Amino acid sequence: MRKLSVRLRPVQIIAIGFALIVFCGALLLLLPFAGRNGEGLSFFDALFTAVSAVCVTGLTVVDIWSRFSGFGQAVLLVLIQIGGLGFMSVTIFFFLVMGKKIGLRQRSLLMEAMSSLNLGGIVLLVKRVLLGTAIFELGGAALLSMRFCPALGIGRGIW
Repeated sequence: MRKLSVRLRPVQIIAIGFALIVFCGALLLLLPFAGRNGEGLSFFDALFTAVSAVCVTGLTVVDIWSRFSGFGQAVLLVLIQIGGLGFMSVTIFFFLVMGKKIGLRQRSLLMEAMSSLNLGGIVLLVKRVLLGTAIFELGGAALLSMRFCPALGIGRGIW
Protein backbone atom coordinates (compact mmCIF):
# COMPACT_ATOMS: atom_id res chain seq x y z
CA MET A 1 0.00 0.00 0.00
CA ARG A 2 1.44 3.37 -1.03
CA LYS A 3 1.68 6.09 1.52
CA LEU A 4 0.15 9.37 0.41
CA SER A 5 2.40 12.30 1.19
CA VAL A 6 1.49 15.91 0.68
CA ARG A 7 4.15 18.59 0.86
CA LEU A 8 2.77 21.97 1.80
CA ARG A 9 4.66 25.17 1.19
CA PRO A 10 5.57 27.24 4.27
CA VAL A 11 2.97 29.89 3.54
CA GLN A 12 0.27 27.19 3.32
CA ILE A 13 1.33 25.73 6.67
CA ILE A 14 1.20 29.18 8.26
CA ALA A 15 -2.29 29.84 6.85
CA ILE A 16 -3.58 26.44 7.98
CA GLY A 17 -2.04 26.96 11.44
CA PHE A 18 -3.68 30.37 11.71
CA ALA A 19 -7.07 28.90 10.74
CA LEU A 20 -6.71 26.03 13.23
CA ILE A 21 -5.82 28.38 16.08
CA VAL A 22 -8.78 30.63 15.30
CA PHE A 23 -11.17 27.69 14.99
CA CYS A 24 -9.95 26.07 18.25
CA GLY A 25 -10.22 29.44 20.01
CA ALA A 26 -13.77 29.89 18.74
CA LEU A 27 -14.71 26.40 19.95
CA LEU A 28 -13.25 27.14 23.38
CA LEU A 29 -15.23 30.38 23.55
CA LEU A 30 -18.40 28.44 22.75
CA LEU A 31 -18.05 26.25 25.85
CA PRO A 32 -20.71 27.00 28.49
CA PHE A 33 -18.14 27.74 31.20
CA ALA A 34 -16.37 30.28 28.95
CA GLY A 35 -19.33 32.60 29.39
CA ARG A 36 -20.37 34.34 32.56
CA ASN A 37 -23.55 32.81 34.08
CA GLY A 38 -23.40 29.98 31.53
CA GLU A 39 -24.43 32.29 28.70
CA GLY A 40 -22.93 31.19 25.42
CA LEU A 41 -22.14 33.08 22.27
CA SER A 42 -23.36 32.35 18.80
CA PHE A 43 -20.82 30.54 16.64
CA PHE A 44 -20.22 33.61 14.48
CA ASP A 45 -19.74 35.90 17.50
CA ALA A 46 -17.22 33.43 18.94
CA LEU A 47 -15.47 33.11 15.58
CA PHE A 48 -15.32 36.89 15.09
CA THR A 49 -13.95 37.36 18.63
CA ALA A 50 -11.31 34.65 18.10
CA VAL A 51 -10.21 36.09 14.75
CA SER A 52 -10.02 39.55 16.26
CA ALA A 53 -7.95 38.27 19.19
CA VAL A 54 -5.46 36.39 17.01
CA CYS A 55 -5.20 39.36 14.63
CA VAL A 56 -4.73 41.62 17.70
CA THR A 57 -7.30 44.13 16.45
CA GLY A 58 -9.31 44.23 19.67
CA LEU A 59 -12.69 44.25 17.96
CA THR A 60 -15.55 42.39 19.57
CA VAL A 61 -19.31 42.32 19.36
CA VAL A 62 -19.76 41.66 23.08
CA ASP A 63 -18.43 43.20 26.29
CA ILE A 64 -15.52 40.98 27.35
CA TRP A 65 -15.81 41.61 31.09
CA SER A 66 -19.54 41.05 31.38
CA ARG A 67 -19.90 38.14 28.90
CA PHE A 68 -16.82 35.99 29.58
CA SER A 69 -15.81 34.08 32.68
CA GLY A 70 -12.19 33.90 33.82
CA PHE A 71 -11.72 30.90 31.54
CA GLY A 72 -13.10 32.77 28.53
CA GLN A 73 -10.91 35.77 29.30
CA ALA A 74 -7.87 33.48 29.64
CA VAL A 75 -8.65 31.94 26.23
CA LEU A 76 -8.73 35.45 24.74
CA LEU A 77 -5.43 36.35 26.42
CA VAL A 78 -3.76 33.24 24.99
CA LEU A 79 -5.14 33.99 21.53
CA ILE A 80 -3.84 37.56 21.76
CA GLN A 81 -0.38 36.29 22.81
CA ILE A 82 -0.28 33.78 19.96
CA GLY A 83 -1.38 36.46 17.51
CA GLY A 84 1.07 39.04 18.81
CA LEU A 85 4.09 36.76 18.87
CA GLY A 86 3.12 34.66 15.88
CA PHE A 87 2.14 31.06 16.25
CA MET A 88 5.43 29.84 14.76
CA SER A 89 7.33 31.72 17.47
CA VAL A 90 5.12 30.13 20.11
CA THR A 91 5.66 26.71 18.51
CA ILE A 92 9.44 27.21 18.54
CA PHE A 93 9.19 28.25 22.21
CA PHE A 94 7.53 24.93 23.04
CA PHE A 95 10.17 23.05 21.02
CA LEU A 96 12.87 24.83 23.04
CA VAL A 97 11.15 24.16 26.38
CA MET A 98 10.82 20.45 25.54
CA GLY A 99 14.46 20.31 24.51
CA LYS A 100 13.69 19.31 20.92
CA LYS A 101 16.00 20.12 18.05
CA ILE A 102 14.77 22.71 15.58
CA GLY A 103 15.30 21.29 12.13
CA LEU A 104 15.71 22.93 8.79
CA ARG A 105 11.98 22.60 7.99
CA GLN A 106 10.98 24.42 11.20
CA ARG A 107 13.62 27.06 10.56
CA SER A 108 12.35 27.70 7.04
CA LEU A 109 8.79 27.98 8.36
CA LEU A 110 10.00 30.40 11.00
CA MET A 111 11.91 32.40 8.41
CA GLU A 112 8.71 32.72 6.35
CA ALA A 113 6.60 33.64 9.37
CA MET A 114 9.07 36.29 10.56
CA SER A 115 9.58 37.67 7.02
CA SER A 116 13.29 37.13 7.40
CA LEU A 117 15.59 37.01 4.43
CA ASN A 118 18.23 35.02 6.28
CA LEU A 119 17.89 31.49 7.67
CA GLY A 120 20.92 31.84 9.94
CA GLY A 121 20.21 33.19 13.41
CA ILE A 122 16.44 32.89 13.13
CA VAL A 123 16.14 30.79 16.31
CA LEU A 124 18.30 33.27 18.21
CA LEU A 125 16.05 36.08 16.95
CA VAL A 126 12.96 34.25 18.22
CA LYS A 127 14.62 33.66 21.61
CA ARG A 128 15.38 37.37 21.88
CA VAL A 129 11.84 38.34 20.85
CA LEU A 130 10.35 35.97 23.42
CA LEU A 131 12.69 37.16 26.18
CA GLY A 132 12.08 40.82 25.39
CA THR A 133 8.33 40.25 25.33
CA ALA A 134 8.44 38.46 28.68
CA ILE A 135 10.50 41.24 30.29
CA PHE A 136 8.26 44.04 29.05
CA GLU A 137 4.99 42.24 29.79
CA LEU A 138 6.07 41.19 33.29
CA GLY A 139 7.32 44.72 33.99
CA GLY A 140 4.05 46.22 32.78
CA ALA A 141 2.06 43.68 34.80
CA ALA A 142 4.05 44.52 37.93
CA LEU A 143 3.44 48.25 37.48
CA LEU A 144 -0.27 47.76 36.83
CA SER A 145 -0.58 45.36 39.78
CA MET A 146 0.83 48.00 42.12
CA ARG A 147 -2.06 50.23 41.09
CA PHE A 148 -4.86 47.65 40.86
CA CYS A 149 -4.10 45.37 43.85
CA PRO A 150 -4.82 47.97 46.56
CA ALA A 151 -8.12 48.86 44.92
CA LEU A 152 -9.32 45.41 43.82
CA GLY A 153 -7.47 42.93 46.03
CA ILE A 154 -4.59 40.65 45.11
CA GLY A 155 -6.41 38.16 42.86
CA ARG A 156 -8.47 40.59 40.78
CA GLY A 157 -5.71 43.19 40.79
CA ILE A 158 -3.21 40.79 39.24
CA TRP A 159 -5.80 39.45 36.78
